[in-house]
Amino acid sequence: MDKGLHFTICVVTAVLLLRESSQAGEENDPEVLAATNLGTDSRGAGEGLPTLTVTTILEDPYVMVRGAELEGYCMDLLGALAGMLRFQYRVKVVGDGQYGAVAAGGNWTGMIGEILRREADIAVAPLTVTSAREEVVSFTTPFLQTGIGILLRKDTASQDMSFFHFLSPFSKETWTALLFAYLLTCFCLFLVARLSPCEWNEPKSEENHFTFLNSLWFGAGALALQGATPRPQALSVRVIAVVWWLFTLALLAAYIANFTALLSSGSEQLPIQTFEDLVKQRNLEFGTLEGSSTFYYFKNSKNPIHQMIYEYMEKRREHVLVKTYQEAVQRVMDSNYAFIGESISQDLAAARHCNLIRAPEVIGARGFGIATTQASPWTKPLSIAVLKLRESGDLDYLRNKWWESSCQHRSRDRWGPLEPPALGGLFLTLGIGLALGVLAALAELSSSSRRAAAHAKKSCCSVFTEEICTRLRIKGTARQSPETSGKANA
Repeated sequence: MDKGLHFTICVVTAVLLLRESSQAGEENDPEVLAATNLGTDSRGAGEGLPTLTVTTILEDPYVMVRGAELEGYCMDLLGALAGMLRFQYRVKVVGDGQYGAVAAGGNWTGMIGEILRREADIAVAPLTVTSAREEVVSFTTPFLQTGIGILLRKDTASQDMSFFHFLSPFSKETWTALLFAYLLTCFCLFLVARLSPCEWNEPKSEENHFTFLNSLWFGAGALALQGATPRPQALSVRVIAVVWWLFTLALLAAYIANFTALLSSGSEQLPIQTFEDLVKQRNLEFGTLEGSSTFYYFKNSKNPIHQMIYEYMEKRREHVLVKTYQEAVQRVMDSNYAFIGESISQDLAAARHCNLIRAPEVIGARGFGIATTQASPWTKPLSIAVLKLRESGDLDYLRNKWWESSCQHRSRDRWGPLEPPALGGLFLTLGIGLALGVLAALAELSSSSRRAAAHAKKSCCSVFTEEICTRLRIKGTARQSPETSGKANA
């Protein structure tokens, strides 16, 4: 009797140990995770709350496996919804790894199929709301807005540098303004050097060193950071020269910095800006996820360009269509391949991988929604909860949290050609310096004219006018009063 009782106890103990081991293995399986999430409620274990079976798909950053748990944007969203609507949930990863499309036999695959077969109550994933899916399941208000974009690798998308690429750091308007500033400065140098008495002593017999050609040479020498003769002697000419030197130093620093950035960041304009550009080129293959809503968007579109894209993908479907999003990103990085897919996911790939970029054009505005069975009592409450999360800013917070960029490359807009407003202060400083130089030259000439007028006992204004005419080589006036002009310069 004792032996039988001892044997029975051993058997029961073994069975209990095996059962606990099986349960522990199930809890650690990343494919099926059970979670009791009561949001902010901490009053109990959640007994009596309804439990929903949630189907999802592994895609970064929506749902990811970390150890024995699932995390990501959709998991945080699901936890917030459970806290608001008071339910528990059990998450399972979709068995076939598909989003949901009609198979050859008319049955639905992926998460849509699991909802139709009542294997799951809701689907919380980057599941696009489409008319075909809406006919068989119900969707909540979209929790993310997206579209269809083109993901490219930068070195395959970048065009060859043009022959005049050295002009790229500045815009056409900036180059025009720079040329005008150069000519204006040289003219001011020429004018002020002729007006200033300190630059020459005998206007009638001497030749001023600052001729217009010499002024052009002096300004060009400053642009090249080289000294050029003639050297200014008058204070007014030196003021203009110093301001021009400072202007050229700052301008050259801006040019060198921007040109270096253009060369290092590869920020020249992408040759593939639109889907039409993608169709016309012959260097890149392109495709999308097999059975995805993007594929059927091009299939059903009446746009000729979209039809050409669909025909290209259909003829080469075995070669250009990919199974998963991760495979698509890896293929873009490793080969001459352009991936057509959800723009919001492509933005994440470009933020995580510095050698990837998304083309500017986005088509087919759409949204990601939570799928439920038709006539489900959870559809409307989930929609209202999503709207509340959007109004409170929680959805924006989750977007910023999971789309945070780890790539520190500079954006193309930041390193584009410098426009005139960016250098407006520099041009303003140059203009003020030129004005000060001209005023200083007039002051010097005025002082010299007052002394000459006092010596000759003539009007200061008349002597000042004669001095200007003589120095500017206005010969008719100069011949009328040669004696006065000589006395003024004595």
